[in-house]
Amino acid sequence: MSLVTTPFGPRATAMEVIAGVDLTGRRAIVTGGASGLGAETVRALAAAGARVTIATRDPRMAKEILEEFPQVDALPIDLADLASVRAFCRAWEDPLDMLVANAGIMMLPTLERSDQGWEMQLATNYLGHFALAVGLRPALTAKGRSRVVVVSSGAQLRAGVDFADPQFESRPYDPFLAYAQSKTAGVLLAVGISRHWGDAGIAATSCAPGAIPYTNLGRHISPDVLKAMGVMDADGNLVIPDYAKTSEQGAATIVLLAASPLLEGVTGGYFEDNQEQPVVQGGPEPATGVAAWSADPGAADRLWDLALPVVESALR
Repeated sequence: MSLVTTPFGPRATAMEVIAGVDLTGRRAIVTGGASGLGAETVRALAAAGARVTIATRDPRMAKEILEEFPQVDALPIDLADLASVRAFCRAWEDPLDMLVANAGIMMLPTLERSDQGWEMQLATNYLGHFALAVGLRPALTAKGRSRVVVVSSGAQLRAGVDFADPQFESRPYDPFLAYAQSKTAGVLLAVGISRHWGDAGIAATSCAPGAIPYTNLGRHISPDVLKAMGVMDADGNLVIPDYAKTSEQGAATIVLLAASPLLEGVTGGYFEDNQEQPVVQGGPEPATGVAAWSADPGAADRLWDLALPVVESALR
């Protein structure tokens, strides 16, 4: 099957990919929509006419966007706390056209666990979003057609899910390895939703937004790592490398997948720079593409089966 291509290049902005699209009457949720990529995603969807709910740990952080767009609101959610996810889902009443799983945490310096005993990055980036999707499934099927977009990362190329020890109970904790595993899990979540819920009219895709320096996501990254990434000089000053994107550019692929007519009916794929990416062998070398372990239907089903009992128990 040929890969999906679009006319938008890697430097296109979210507003450019949604230009001319009318989303009036459409309903969207964007997790982590109060800042960074999430905020630009919210702005683009709202500018096109959608009514958007920002799902965020602190709704006060969304004040500026709420003042900018009267059809945007903000509700509290803590994705690492499945009781919070349950409360959010129980309070939701509207049909849902778009669920953008954007919120995340990155490279926690020490091992932390959720109440379910899951490593915190896997709990937040994957399990919380899975629970949110499960809880909102009736809303996603209400109109017979909806989209789920999972924001992953190029880090999924570096590590698959270690099913023998996903919670770092035996192996030494590594901040980047845990982050990479959680981002692979995000791709597998989109694959799983496509496989399990596709017949219900729910399309699911995942994407890497590219390198976006200086968002809240990177708040736990050490200066040494920032220097290795080329976003901090030897004197500790932040710099913008040539490969970096703005938040408006990084949000483009997210918005494209969530709302563009060009992606109607497309499900299960992984996108970067507004184009679907080929499956590649993961490891230390590839810079683009989706790792075979991230696109593996068997791995998606295995992770689904691991997480679903936890999610169903928490949502009762």
